[in-house]
Amino acid sequence: MDRARTMIRTLTPALRAASASRSRAAPTNAVVASLNSGRFGYNIQRRTSYMTKAAQEPFLNGNSSVYVEEMFKAWKDDPKSVHKSWDVFFRAAAAGKDPGQAYTAPPSLSSSPTHLAPTQPAVIPTTHAAPRDIEDHLSVQAIIRSYQVRGHFAANLDPLGILPQYTVGPNGLKEPESVLRDSKLDEKDMDRMFKLPSTTYIGGSEGVLPLREILRRLENVYCGSIGVEYMFINDLDQCNWIREKFETPGVMNLNADKKKLLMKRLLRSTKFEEFLAKKWVSEKRFGLEGCETLIPAMKTVIDRSSELGVDSIVMGMPHRGRLNVLANVCRKPLEIIFTQFSSLTPADEGSGDVKYHLGMSHERLNRQSNRNMKLSVVANPSHLEAVDPVVLGKVRAEQFYRGDTQGKKVMGMILHGDAAFSGQGIVYETFHMSELPDYKTHGTIHVVVNNQIGFTTDPRSSRSSPYCTDVARVVNAPIFHVNADDPEAVMHVCNVAAEWRAKFEKDCVIDLVSYRRNGHNEVDEPMFTQPLMYQKIRKHKGTLDLYTKKLVDEGVVTEQTLEEEKQRYEGILQEAYTNAQKETETRNRDWLDSPWSGFFGDRSPSKCDPTGVSEETLKHIGTVFSSPPPGNFAIHPGIKRILKARMDMVESRSIDWALGEAMAFGSLLKEGIHVRLSGQDVERGTFSHRHHVLHHQTIDKTTYRPLCHLWPDQAPYTVCNSSLSEYGILGFELGFSMTNPNALVMWEAQFGDFMNTAQCIIDQFISSGQAKWVRQSGLVMMLPHGMEGMGPEHSSARPERFLQLCSEEPDHFPDDASSPDFSMKQLHDCNMIVVNCTTPANYFHAMRRQIVLPFRKPLIVFTPKSLLRHPEAKSSLDDMVEGTNFKRVIPDNGAAESNPANVQKLLFCTGKVYYDLKKSRADRNKESDIALVRVEQVCPFPFDLIKNEIDKYPNAKIQWVQEEHKNQGCWAFVQPRINISTGYQRPAFYVGRGVSPSTATGSKYIHKKEFENFVNAAMEC
Repeated sequence: MDRARTMIRTLTPALRAASASRSRAAPTNAVVASLNSGRFGYNIQRRTSYMTKAAQEPFLNGNSSVYVEEMFKAWKDDPKSVHKSWDVFFRAAAAGKDPGQAYTAPPSLSSSPTHLAPTQPAVIPTTHAAPRDIEDHLSVQAIIRSYQVRGHFAANLDPLGILPQYTVGPNGLKEPESVLRDSKLDEKDMDRMFKLPSTTYIGGSEGVLPLREILRRLENVYCGSIGVEYMFINDLDQCNWIREKFETPGVMNLNADKKKLLMKRLLRSTKFEEFLAKKWVSEKRFGLEGCETLIPAMKTVIDRSSELGVDSIVMGMPHRGRLNVLANVCRKPLEIIFTQFSSLTPADEGSGDVKYHLGMSHERLNRQSNRNMKLSVVANPSHLEAVDPVVLGKVRAEQFYRGDTQGKKVMGMILHGDAAFSGQGIVYETFHMSELPDYKTHGTIHVVVNNQIGFTTDPRSSRSSPYCTDVARVVNAPIFHVNADDPEAVMHVCNVAAEWRAKFEKDCVIDLVSYRRNGHNEVDEPMFTQPLMYQKIRKHKGTLDLYTKKLVDEGVVTEQTLEEEKQRYEGILQEAYTNAQKETETRNRDWLDSPWSGFFGDRSPSKCDPTGVSEETLKHIGTVFSSPPPGNFAIHPGIKRILKARMDMVESRSIDWALGEAMAFGSLLKEGIHVRLSGQDVERGTFSHRHHVLHHQTIDKTTYRPLCHLWPDQAPYTVCNSSLSEYGILGFELGFSMTNPNALVMWEAQFGDFMNTAQCIIDQFISSGQAKWVRQSGLVMMLPHGMEGMGPEHSSARPERFLQLCSEEPDHFPDDASSPDFSMKQLHDCNMIVVNCTTPANYFHAMRRQIVLPFRKPLIVFTPKSLLRHPEAKSSLDDMVEGTNFKRVIPDNGAAESNPANVQKLLFCTGKVYYDLKKSRADRNKESDIALVRVEQVCPFPFDLIKNEIDKYPNAKIQWVQEEHKNQGCWAFVQPRINISTGYQRPAFYVGRGVSPSTATGSKYIHKKEFENFVNAAMEC
């Protein structure tokens, strides 16, 4: 289309406006005015792309009259130099007609050829649609798509009206910079009828609508209180499903009963916060003021999910609004919540946690679906999003043990803050687990309580993306932005979210755009940092006031009914408060988020079942594990050699690390214990030692797992490679371990060093979970560890960090160390177990002990690298059969033990360095002079056995030898404990590398030199 014809279409509204003004002057002023106020925001800048740069300049400078005047001059010189339509216009204007009379419309399907000037006859084909008609229908489709893709930018989402992406256009409408309403249609087209495309449902049963009605319906759907982001989803069925849920006329309407229920829930949410604020004025509670709609939102998700078959929901959330959720969503007794505000003595174990970090588990009848519903809230630290993977692990475990393979019975719901959702990487890691085979939970509903501020930081300083929820786009999760001051819109979004999750088994996000009425906490002053925002908030009415006024105006409720409902709930709160004042103590067990019904029972905490297994069982496991897959399964030649070597070990009864591990797992599977091993490359093993999954060499996705084929009635064995995440995956496995105490759940790091990116889970959940939340876990962390010249990031699993987190008294020798139950009492009282085994048999017993213990403790295992194939690091079946058990300390069993009085040195060590010291001692012929004692269990520290070894060698100098640097490893932990074991009469001395800020050198030469130096120092007598 040439330049002049396009200009006509752009100027049509302007010329019509000029006609209405009856101005005899040149039309340019009216043109400019009309262009800047058109319904679709037609401004000159949007319509100059077809012009040359010189021609664009006057338009871009806001002086469009220059262009018309220049064209008028050209016409006067030569009428044929302009388009015929302009020729007609200028001729009429020159004859004295005003601009409106001078204008003649260009040809279109709806106009007759007689409307054209005589100089421009036209014949309109009757058998084909005119180009204008086709283009107009395409424009309507483009308008519809524009609303679907970008309508959320123009939605009325912010209760305060301060969202930065909104700009006010010249027509007074809120318009995003994306030019949402850009179109080639004119005002005269507003009442034309257009056939609706199949990509929209706004017509309902009507297939044709006038443009004005099309725009009105699109505005209501996409630019009201809801902004829907979904057009990036690459599945057409999913996009169409969402369109239907939002575009179908009348789909968002609530009946009177639903509105009353919504009002009652909103009232409870609001009045609960008001009650706490009145009773505990100066207490931190991280209230929900400003987003009270969260409570009816969550209850709507629960109601709809319950109707769809879900009967267990695991929830995770930060601290804001937590007490309200516990009270009004989970219905935890108000008396128990109120006692947390009193300074009462805990009646049971644990140091406890602040009230807004605690979890719970509760089963109650859902009155909307009339079905029982189990609700649990997972306890969490102030590391806000750290709870996300824990929730998913717990959900996955419940689904697994219930056989819920499609997530129809158990689901997760996670609440987030806006700043944390965009700012913390664990959110991204968690989303990326959503579709992984052994981590998928069949959809999680994420609810973002969007306060538009993080502590004191506004969004302009806390994220680079338009929305805090943009991270969810990486997994094609639809995002429903909604104004929290429109409770009915929130309810619709929550219903759609529950239905989406049930139908597609995928994540979705509800962005509840709200505000925070108080500061970060109730004693904080927000005006220090956000004065303008909080001036608006101070004047802004609460959601309850806004909604109840709406219902009263609609005649749904009366003022009297509303007042009676308020008084009724305030009476419930007051009664609970009065009862809480009578309590004299609190109970940490009231806040358990993972109760293990029937696990503890009458079991004695001082008795442990044996860990040895019959030789027949061990050989059977070894044989199956060492045999090729049945049938014509093509395995790699290298695997054939590995399997043959394993079979030789079974026959010779000499077991290496990988085979000992398989026997531990297999024996537990035989006993009905589910075994789950997860982590990076665990199927094969980082060091190509495990091979629990064999791959067919010619058929893709065909595998064989020997440990899944030991016995017909065995428990399931899960071994699964994970995403390249430590933080997220470790949190997930922790959550999995919380669900069923009768399962061995393990996470293995690719290298032990990499666990440091999961330090938050270790610090906040694993080491302290029982003390804070009375939550036991038998999770096993397997961390490859050993200083073998592989550089600073492939050497140390940082034993010192775990040992520093162990809650064992270092300066007091236990009074009951001589008791036969001493080791069990230690295990019961400790917060986690740390071992560094040197033999496959001891590793075998350590793993089995995790299950036979009458309680659960996290186990940290520093697993070997070079010892996986070390010829001496093997165990006889005699050390694994019935009657054998885990050895906390392995004494010297050579010449030194035969003549202990002549021993000059007693060397204590742990892990791989033992084999280095043993070889060096043999090379120097000092077996009689130096005793080597291995400390296999570092924590709880074996005070009794260490004292026995010290007493055994009365004349020996005591040294602790480690390959780690002095400021790392176990030295700082063991030194005071060894010294207290001697009564400070024979102090222990350090032998090893000097202090270093790095775990290891990157130089092979320096590594070798350091090794020689400390080994030589250890051998000096």
